[in-house]
Amino acid sequence: MPEDLVMQGRRLSIVEDAVAEAIASGVETGLQVAAYHRGRLVIDISAGVADPATGRPVRPDTLFNVYSVTKAVTATALHIQAERGLVDYDAPIARYWPEFAANGKAAATVRHALTHRAGVPLMPEGVTPEMMCDWDRMTAAIAELAPLAPPGEKTLYQSMTFGWIVGEIVRRTDPQRRDFRQFVLDEIGRPLGLTDFWLGIPDEAEPRVAVMSDRNENDPPPPLATLYSRSMPPAVALVPPVFERPDVRRACIPGVGGIFTARDEARFWAMLAEGGALDGVRLLSAERVANFSNVRDNGEEPDPVMFGIPIPISVGGYWLGGHRVTSPRAIWHPGAGGSIGWADPDHRLAVAICHNRMFNTRSAEDDPILPITRAIVQALELE
Repeated sequence: MPEDLVMQGRRLSIVEDAVAEAIASGVETGLQVAAYHRGRLVIDISAGVADPATGRPVRPDTLFNVYSVTKAVTATALHIQAERGLVDYDAPIARYWPEFAANGKAAATVRHALTHRAGVPLMPEGVTPEMMCDWDRMTAAIAELAPLAPPGEKTLYQSMTFGWIVGEIVRRTDPQRRDFRQFVLDEIGRPLGLTDFWLGIPDEAEPRVAVMSDRNENDPPPPLATLYSRSMPPAVALVPPVFERPDVRRACIPGVGGIFTARDEARFWAMLAEGGALDGVRLLSAERVANFSNVRDNGEEPDPVMFGIPIPISVGGYWLGGHRVTSPRAIWHPGAGGSIGWADPDHRLAVAICHNRMFNTRSAEDDPILPITRAIVQALELE
């Protein structure tokens, strides 16, 4: 075997060892880790168990719920419409979706929606899983909501509403009026060659979805009166009993409903890490993607929905920098329970980490994903 391939194998074993340790320690059950570096897939690891009840192993085609990592895909769909001149970031949402102007939201702009400043973080009263699966009911109900603050005045993290607000702007500006699921398949999935990148799985994919568990399921829930709980009400909480329902798995829930393989998710992030193009397919201009690594206005403002913690949102609607990723300019998104994906333009690195044992991180030392991130950095000699 050529010496360079031997060295590459030794380096990548560092990541395999970190994954194996996470599973052996019991903090993880099943994991996929995929990374692109300089436009090439260089890490593609599947390990552990997808279904503890049957012993079904995690394979490269095992699908995982990624929760809010989905927001990055939804934001990217909007940027594609802006790239085509179909959306103006500073236009009122109501220009494209007139009903959204109801009850004091006429001034809310597309940029406000992207950067979580539209004033509409709460889910409609009485929302149920069945309602969440009905696009028209959800968008109609969100359009009727009154803002908690005048649009643009305050950061209010749109835990779940982000997806329907941004997704409906995309749908309304699509000349073909495709449903959002189909738009993502046609305009992101197909051009990039993604075959397991679902916002609503087909029936035949069901046997490949990993079974989730929640190692913090016995923690006391946040008080129901908090903005955090009202943005993700218990009836539609981001937990296995809700998101393993067959109807929820098949619905297009564009803020939190993505079901991906790490391999396909990493390829999506690689397009962004490479400046909007991958393998000769360009979805966004390099200039537009470079701008995503700028922080939004009021970036350090405490977010009342997130218990007063500032959330590092970029102007593009992605999260930006921080200790969980590999560059201050990396754009990324976490998902409930610890899923994560990012695009690092400085290192031309894209990473997706999918798993099925959810956790709530209390500190960096408590995060089982961080040792894997550090192993990737070491393996690819990025330090």
